[in-house]
Amino acid sequence: MNDSSTSDIEITLWRTWALTVTHEACEYTEQKFNAEKTGGDPVIPSPKLDTDLVMACDRLVDRLIKAYKNPIQTQIDIARYSKLISPKDTGHNEEREEKLLERCPPGHEGTKLVEIPATILDASGAIIAWYLPDALTDATQIKWCLQKEIWAASDLLAPMLEKSVKVDGNWRTNQGWFNPSSENDALTPGCINLSPAWFQQGHENQSDPEVSASLKGASSEKILKAIARPAAIATAALRVMHPEQYWAGLRAFTSLGEKAESKELPKMSETLQYWASVFNSLSVICNRQTPNHRDHLSIPECFDILTTVGNYSNARMSMPSLQLEFRLVRHGVHAVEGDRIAWAWYMRDSVHVYAGVPSCGWARVNYRR
Repeated sequence: MNDSSTSDIEITLWRTWALTVTHEACEYTEQKFNAEKTGGDPVIPSPKLDTDLVMACDRLVDRLIKAYKNPIQTQIDIARYSKLISPKDTGHNEEREEKLLERCPPGHEGTKLVEIPATILDASGAIIAWYLPDALTDATQIKWCLQKEIWAASDLLAPMLEKSVKVDGNWRTNQGWFNPSSENDALTPGCINLSPAWFQQGHENQSDPEVSASLKGASSEKILKAIARPAAIATAALRVMHPEQYWAGLRAFTSLGEKAESKELPKMSETLQYWASVFNSLSVICNRQTPNHRDHLSIPECFDILTTVGNYSNARMSMPSLQLEFRLVRHGVHAVEGDRIAWAWYMRDSVHVYAGVPSCGWARVNYRR
């Protein structure tokens, strides 16, 4: 993996921030990945990391290595493709999507099903996606499981999830896209966003961002502590998958901390202390089908990370623009049998603009030893 030059920039973080522990986990994950890739010496984790987090990082590295060794080459030029996309291209217009597919074909006939860890490459070698099935589970680690932490954290959000579902409105919160819990209301359907720095739609960079409404209540600290370990693992994956994006995220949070202090934004300062990811936004989605769509608030060159857990079966995520489906760009999640929680971590570009952090490039991987 080629580290960006931004990794040489000293990032100053408040020592009391949860993000400092996440950074230690990321460094361990990145070093262990490189050691496994090249046959290097064993890596000793920092004493600041507890055993459970180290075990989770080790499991993640196993999946990352398997994906790294299984590149799937496509013929699409992702940079050229992204330039063809306008904000009006929501992903819902099938006629428009067919024209885009004709101009930028992936290079294979029909839809391929991907079932094992893999990296998806474009024609230039840029990485479009990493697929890491079972990165959060290990049958030998019955004592502790990230899935349980994600489920427990989602339970804390149940009142807000319930209020998020509307009779009308767009598909993200329209009740027609949600399924009831399969086990006596064990899971509350809904979709909410969590962020320490959130711009209301249409107000990007016209004022200071605010902590999302979901983190302004009395339970905010408890919620942030509950999502900390899953946040650390998602961020550790990014440290390997796209180092430049990782460092851009850290720089953004350093800047946010300084702005929150200088502009006297106490709620943001408090929330940043417990926020444990370099991603600035998290969508928590429970028991929702998702139509094919694009997420224009994300940065084209950057990865979002989607994690799913639950007692479901027959789940597929489709990327029609690549003619790929992934067992569980433009993407959608089909209806499933059972309950499913999806956490989508992403970086809103407006927050990076506010923080004064430049855009980063496409992720690439070096397959030479």
